This record gives sequence, structure tokens and C-alpha cells, in this order.
Amino acid sequence: MGISAADVKQLREKTGAGMLDCKKALTEADGNFEKAEKILKELGLAAAAKRSGRATNEGRIFTAINGDKAGVLEITCETDFVARNDDFKKLGQDLITRVMNEGLTEMIPALEARVQETISTIKENITLRRFYTTEITEDEMVVDYIHGEGSIGVLVKLKADSSDALKNEKVKEFAFDCALHIAAFNPLYLDQNAIDEGYLKEQEEIFKKQAENLGKPEKVIPGIVKGKLNKHLSEICFLNQGFVKDDKQSVSRVLEQVSKEVGSKISIAEYAYYKVGSEL
Repeated sequence: MGISAADVKQLREKTGAGMLDCKKALTEADGNFEKAEKILKELGLAAAAKRSGRATNEGRIFTAINGDKAGVLEITCETDFVARNDDFKKLGQDLITRVMNEGLTEMIPALEARVQETISTIKENITLRRFYTTEITEDEMVVDYIHGEGSIGVLVKLKADSSDALKNEKVKEFAFDCALHIAAFNPLYLDQNAIDEGYLKEQEEIFKKQAENLGKPEKVIPGIVKGKLNKHLSEICFLNQGFVKDDKQSVSRVLEQVSKEVGSKISIAEYAYYKVGSEL
């Protein structure tokens, strides 16, 4: 079948491989995009998948923590000028407050009406794109972080065996550093347990094929695959990544040290990452 220039361009944008390599892969895959992407990975020509989508809208991320709830919300607009407007900022704060207070999980007419009210004042299209809330129990704490002019927003939740440990300054500092880390590196997953087994199996097959393509002896291939998989996990899993303040140590290792220092097991329960205009 014929391979269009648009298909080649799309595959290049997703994988970072050369145009000619993308065309060859698509031809070999009979135009199947996913198969062509896998071929490029097996040849070591495709870049690792990234979580962040391309930001195509202006807007702002809002976060809030209120007692036993925390939330993050995104509203978009047409221009960066409006994203800095005080009425736009007030809209965001009003929306996140209502979402949290009422425990909302989806858009309701009242939220849309509040958006329309601001549109009539600002005279520019505004959209409430998405929001997320989480409960905070007595043995948990949530830290939020907004980057710059609201382009990125992060929530990170820590859990402790002893609630008193959450009052420790070392734990508070670590929690905030985790929020900074997530904003900077946007990990795909919390840890390996959050990854679909099918994905891990596919990566192992890819790494094995890469080793075979390099002519490596059969007996050393399992070790190579394991090493490549561990490196891949250190790129996409939060707990496996090098810590933002000391990349020689993984986040999990620093977490263990903090737990030991405060005399209570601390764990990272969940996190949320929002970037204006991103699909992920």
C-alpha cells in the first residue's frame, strides 16, 4: 500500500526517528502505525515515549487544599493576556473551591454558568477542561505546587504510619521537593506496579530484539534486557527517577532515608500533574 507523507511526518513527530527510517518502517509494517513504531524501537531509532502532550491552548492551572480535600483544575482561553486577567484568575479559584466543597467529579450546569458569566465580561472563549479532587485522611498530607504563571500544577499525597511524622519539617520539605520533581520531570507512573504488564512485556521484547540486532551472545541477552528495562523504568517511574535535588539517588532511596530519620514509614500514595493544553 502507498505510504503518505503525512503518515511519515506523524511517525517522525512521535518517535523522533529520521524521515527515511519512518518511511521504511511504515512500508515494512504495511502502513500499520503501531507496528511501524515498534519496528523503530527494536532498531533503537525511536525515542522513549513521553507523557506530556503538546500544549496548544493558553490558560491556567489552579490548585487548592482545604482541610480533608485537595484539588487541581484547568481552564483554557484564547490568549495569554486573558490568562493573566484578574477576572480569569477569580473564575479559576471559584471553580476549584466549588468542585472541592461539593465533591464534584464531572461538569454540572452551575459550573458552566459561572464560566459563561466570565465570558460575558472578558469577551473571550473560556473552557473548563478538566479537574481532579482527592480526599485527605488523618494519616495523609497533600502538597500543591504551581509553576510560573500557572502553566503547570501538581498535587502530591504522602501517607505515614504515624500522623505525627507528617508534622516533621523534613517530611514537609521532602513533600514539597516531590512536587517540584513532578513538575520538572512529569513521570508517567508512580512505580512499576502501576504499569500494565502487557506494556512491560512489549518493552522486554523490544530490548531483546535490539540486543539480537547488535549480535550479542544469547547468554548475555537476558542481562542486557534487564539492564535496559531498569533504565527505562528510571525514566518513566517517579520512584525510580533520580531525585530532583540529588540525581545520584532515586526518589525511593531518599524516601527511605526520610522515613528512617523521622522514625515512621512514609510512602507516596498518589500524585496529579496538569499542564495547560496537554492531553495527559
